[in-house]
Amino acid sequence: MTIATPEAAVEADGPTSTSSPFTRVLGILCLLGVAALLAFGLVWSGPDVVQGDSVRIMYVHVPVAIVAFLAFGVTAFGSAMYLWRRSQFWDLTAGASAEIGVVYTSLTLVTGMLWGRPTWGVYWVWDARLTTTALLLVLFLGYLAVRRLPAEPDVRAKRAAIAGLIAFVDVPIVHYSTVWWRTLHQGPTITRLDPQIDGLMLFSLMLGMVVFLGIYLWLLVHRFRVAYLEAQVEDRGLDVAIAERRAEGAAPVPAPGRLVTTGDER
Repeated sequence: MTIATPEAAVEADGPTSTSSPFTRVLGILCLLGVAALLAFGLVWSGPDVVQGDSVRIMYVHVPVAIVAFLAFGVTAFGSAMYLWRRSQFWDLTAGASAEIGVVYTSLTLVTGMLWGRPTWGVYWVWDARLTTTALLLVLFLGYLAVRRLPAEPDVRAKRAAIAGLIAFVDVPIVHYSTVWWRTLHQGPTITRLDPQIDGLMLFSLMLGMVVFLGIYLWLLVHRFRVAYLEAQVEDRGLDVAIAERRAEGAAPVPAPGRLVTTGDER
């Protein structure tokens, strides 16, 4: 019995469409999860005694920030695996995860600004956590730009893998920024042994984690399949161009000074 690795399975028999039964089921579950999160976050979970209703932003802000870290972790892992295995599977996985991570990081910054306005009185301060998060977004936008540079596919993937590993260095810096520097941003809460959140607020937050993780997985599978199909189209286009060039080189060239005709001269 032969057991195929994920990358071998993709290279041998890749996806032929952008959807699958798994993604359809997962998509429905994500929609149900979003509806449940809205119900718990906006209706059943009460306001905070200090921050009031603005604390409800936490049910989006914290989950998308954590899942963004996970997405960039997948990018770093996929980049390392590509440098080791030179497999298209890991390159496409790293790229797809980075795109979602950029979206989630953007949501983190936007929701953080909306939460910071009633809490700090301003939308933005050059706080260590905010600054390093903004830098993280810029680094992975640069990673995505490297993936778009014109080059041979293998060379482009190698450059992107190196850029992805370098960009990931900022992730632990963002995480520990509230520990290493004095910041306005609060320190770790849910990762403490005695979390200061309980009741429906904690349940709503955990529900948000599950929902946004599910959305990430749904987007990851879809974006991977789209990237794979795009790569196949690019490869076929290159093969056609090479075949046409070879056909042009093999075509007979008329001798100079002779008239080539295709019919009877009358």
